[in-house]
Amino acid sequence: MIENEYFKFQTGQATDTGKVRDHNEDSHLARPDFGLWLVADGMGGHDAGDFASQTIAAEAASVGMSSSLQDLQARFMERLGRAHSLIQTHAAELGGGTVGATLVTLLIHEDEYACIWSGDSRIYLLRNGQLVQQTRDHTEVQQLLDTGAISATEAETWPRKNVITRAIGVSDAPQCDVVTGTLEAGDTFVLCSDGLTEHLSDGDIAQFTGNGSEAGAQMICNEMIRETLSRGAKDNVTTVVIRCFAREELV
Repeated sequence: MIENEYFKFQTGQATDTGKVRDHNEDSHLARPDFGLWLVADGMGGHDAGDFASQTIAAEAASVGMSSSLQDLQARFMERLGRAHSLIQTHAAELGGGTVGATLVTLLIHEDEYACIWSGDSRIYLLRNGQLVQQTRDHTEVQQLLDTGAISATEAETWPRKNVITRAIGVSDAPQCDVVTGTLEAGDTFVLCSDGLTEHLSDGDIAQFTGNGSEAGAQMICNEMIRETLSRGAKDNVTTVVIRCFAREELV
């Protein structure tokens, strides 16, 4: 259990190759001492997607202590830029194919948080029993939904459903979106790769997260991974769960 001036934080994390893939291109990182948690989902095949996600996690691990949320975000983005360049160099060495990784990152400083993302990995926030997706997928199907070109029902079976429009390492510079907010005691964040959301609905995630109030963050992760595997786990699956408590709780 790590704490800051306002809250205590409990972290769980789990990953699995899944039932179909022969290796795991996902990476995850939890540095509650720095106020940083992330999930990266690599693409580009063996020795490429692995490299991309692992490079992002390795660079982010050096973010260090910060003086504000803005400082923490700037430190993280500097390291993400460095990872982006390393991924592009590696892609060139492999012959110029597409190498990259989707990314979701949760940053916390004192009582503030920021969600930073690129691609279709997601961050959810469970607050007062309500699960709300904090991120918005960078995918072709989400663009079509946003313009009203297709319905939510059509999106479920859209043939290019998994085509992403952003990822770290594939453009001139990292392209990320950011949302910020204020923490409350009892908040639970779920970070996950699309290997989880391909098999678990928002309702499923809400149920597992709500049921984990007694079992803890690690149990939530374990149960969601287990259920994903039971449903076929077509992709690598990774999740990181962060629970926020008032400092006087769990003494």
